[in-house]
Amino acid sequence: MNLNPNYRRHDIDWLRVISIGLLIVYHVAIGFQSWGLMIGFITNKESWAGLWTPMSLINVWRIPILFFVSGMGVFFALQKRNWVELIKERSRRILLPFVFGALFVVPVHILILQSYYSWQLSFSPGVSHLWFLGNIFSYTLLFLPLFVWIKKYPNGRLVSGLKRLFSMPFGFCIVLIIFAMEALVLKPIPFELYAMTAHGYFLGLMAFFFGYVFVLCGKPILDNLLTWRWVFFLMALFMSIYRINQGQMAAYLVSIESNLWIFSILAFAYKHLNYPSQVLRYLSQSAYPVYIIHMIVLYAASYFIFPLNFDVRLKFLVVVVVTLAGSLGLYECLIRRWVFIRPFFGLKTNQSVS
Repeated sequence: MNLNPNYRRHDIDWLRVISIGLLIVYHVAIGFQSWGLMIGFITNKESWAGLWTPMSLINVWRIPILFFVSGMGVFFALQKRNWVELIKERSRRILLPFVFGALFVVPVHILILQSYYSWQLSFSPGVSHLWFLGNIFSYTLLFLPLFVWIKKYPNGRLVSGLKRLFSMPFGFCIVLIIFAMEALVLKPIPFELYAMTAHGYFLGLMAFFFGYVFVLCGKPILDNLLTWRWVFFLMALFMSIYRINQGQMAAYLVSIESNLWIFSILAFAYKHLNYPSQVLRYLSQSAYPVYIIHMIVLYAASYFIFPLNFDVRLKFLVVVVVTLAGSLGLYECLIRRWVFIRPFFGLKTNQSVS
């Protein structure tokens, strides 16, 4: 698939922005669950158990779709770079923010957690929510020889075979089977435990690869996604309702539900969101820095808002708004405008800030 180097899929940008927004809402929701402190979140004294139902609906696909989108991004990045340039670009955009965040961003929100619970204060570097960056950087290195080979032979047997496969609905069945096999082998409990687990790593590896393949296949797979989008959506919805009502579902079935959601979301996004806008341009640039910095803002908001005495539902809404607004505020007033800070949040130093 030969593309103009300036060609851009705006729907992919929208999916990245929306997924990171959902990630922030999800992280806020953890603070309103009784078990939130067990995984290192400041937790409100009054829980809101009902909030977890909508979180459970999105939790099976919100991280996997980001891996798909990351694989798609590598395809486009490689169209205008050689392999050396791609490694340099990914190191600057992913590895540097990953290391910087682990050393200087994560310890700040951990200090806020320690202070809230009157624990002994300590400097604690760690990957925390940035584990995702470490995964996708490693996937880029692992798949780079294959991706470079595909770029060199765009009309070879492998690419032609993939395009034929995904011009038929059967191609999506192959994807479902491969993901289901991962769940059968690793038996993740729960399925949604992605961070720093073997299940999360291999699921991300497969999603990253198929994200690349989905863009590589171009029009045949887009036509197929659009044709079957309502079938994918209704099947995913049925499986979600069943899972929520039953309280659990076998991991391999959850993997099928997850991918059905992703197929339908990719199709609807391509149909309705593949257009440029000034809002998208701004949000697309801000999403990555906001993702890196949002835990500091969330923990700071929780520190001051959780001790206050008002309705738990309103409190959740306030923390969501403060976290989103505060993260965007830090991006706009600090990260975006201070040239020497920009690289540590994955931004170019010479990018316009007007």
